[in-house]
Amino acid sequence: MTKDDEERAARLERARQIGLFRYMLIREAADPGLTKKQRGRLVRELARATHTDPSGRSVRITRWTLDRWIAEWQRAGFDALVPSSRQSQPRTPPEVFELASALKKENPNRTAAQIRRILSAQHGWAPDERTLQRMFVRTGLTRTGPAAPAVFGRFEADRPNEIWVGDALHGPRIEGRKTYLFAFLDDHSRAVVGHRWGFAEDTVRLAAALRPALAARGVPEYVYVDNGSAFVDSWLLRACAKLGIKLVHSAPGRPQGRGKIERFFRTVNSEFVVEIASGDGKPGRQIQDHHELNRLFTGWVEKVYHQRVHSETGMAPLARWMNGAPFPVPAPADLAEAFRWSEYRGVSKTALVSLHGNRYQVDPLLIGRRVELVFDPFDLTLMRVRLDGADAGTAMPFQMTRHSHPKARPEVPAEEPRPTTGIDYLGLIDAAHTAELAQRVNYAALADALPDEQPPPDAAGLDLGHEPPF
Repeated sequence: MTKDDEERAARLERARQIGLFRYMLIREAADPGLTKKQRGRLVRELARATHTDPSGRSVRITRWTLDRWIAEWQRAGFDALVPSSRQSQPRTPPEVFELASALKKENPNRTAAQIRRILSAQHGWAPDERTLQRMFVRTGLTRTGPAAPAVFGRFEADRPNEIWVGDALHGPRIEGRKTYLFAFLDDHSRAVVGHRWGFAEDTVRLAAALRPALAARGVPEYVYVDNGSAFVDSWLLRACAKLGIKLVHSAPGRPQGRGKIERFFRTVNSEFVVEIASGDGKPGRQIQDHHELNRLFTGWVEKVYHQRVHSETGMAPLARWMNGAPFPVPAPADLAEAFRWSEYRGVSKTALVSLHGNRYQVDPLLIGRRVELVFDPFDLTLMRVRLDGADAGTAMPFQMTRHSHPKARPEVPAEEPRPTTGIDYLGLIDAAHTAELAQRVNYAALADALPDEQPPPDAAGLDLGHEPPF
């Protein structure tokens, strides 16, 4: 890949990250069920708040910009929020902002106008005074006193399927391998809307828990998760954006709001995991594989946990969740599209694209272009092609070396049992040797011999009753 291709790929990825940032910012305010007054209040709150953009900078967004993003999302969906790759680079270099911040910290009495003069003298160019002022406000360099400490209180969602909280639990060892439980809990009812035990804490096992939950329980407004590697993967952001879910990550070191699922995991350990036998001799049920583990856990959730009255809500979790039913579920086609993965590749002069050892034939009009390949990670034979967010046909398999993505590792036993023939080679040799000796030695005579008599020598002249003389 040439340097230009790398820069183009970086711009495309940045554009997609900007689109996800815009979507996550406006999703709540773009809710079609809001009145103009309610939407205006939310937009004003967003405009007053400080946000962290994909570059890690603290930014503030104007009301006019937020209203424009909402209108574009309502008109054409998520793709309308993704800027052109040529517009995705910041106009002011980050190093200029860093130098401006250093100058302000060095002497807080310097005004934005003075710092602009210093930058111009140093580099021959500087952003305008208002840009520097906004940057100082975003980064808190205009504050004269410490910020007030945050105060946290108890919180509960107002209705079922408003907020789902997701997390992962490290479980027992099965078949000599450690297990992990991905689970999603409805914040209002404490019902377990999705769960899955697996042998890895990765995106595939997370999708195996979340996708059936969305198909059976409906689509929540928010999904609240931590910053684990599986929860910050780009596929989860893409899936939530496609289904209209606002994905919220807890701030590092501030786990407020996660107490409900952590309490549920303590219940899982004390009532379910404790009944499973482990390799250290602890008594309990011997689990054969992860399929049995999932089946038993589903039974415990549905027959025990969901039916028992919760100490805080005063209702059984499933009964409280059903108070909001029925919930609309996504169409199978929309759900499948949301959980596909995508990667960018360049089209060769022969109209071929490569992906993890496979080669695909695409439309010749795409030669020399960089396209997005959208696919099911477990089935690389079907590949959709997109160019700048628009559908560009199907990539036909040309040369296939693998049928699933390298990260899409299925749950397989730690070691497949080896086929056996039932043939005991050493046993056969021993039996043949014993039969041969039986023909050469009169064992009946040996049995009838008196104790003080010496047995006759064998055919080789060796005294069988004593050690050989050499």
